[in-house]
Amino acid sequence: MSRGKNRVEVPEAREAMDKFKMEIAGEIGVPLTNGYNGNLTSAQNGSVGGEMVRQMIKRQEETLAGK
Repeated sequence: MSRGKNRVEVPEAREAMDKFKMEIAGEIGVPLTNGYNGNLTSAQNGSVGGEMVRQMIKRQEETLAGK
């Protein structure tokens, strides 16, 4: 198993996750592009991942609450 690589547990979900990542980046103002993003800071990249997790948790909580 390779280390340091992002891994999607369900390979069919990769496209949806990439789309979600781009939506979140747009919402928080991070100029994320498909492909290389070495021009972005660690804080910018981390903020996208952090917001993705917050949104996924929020959506799951709403689902469990029956909303």
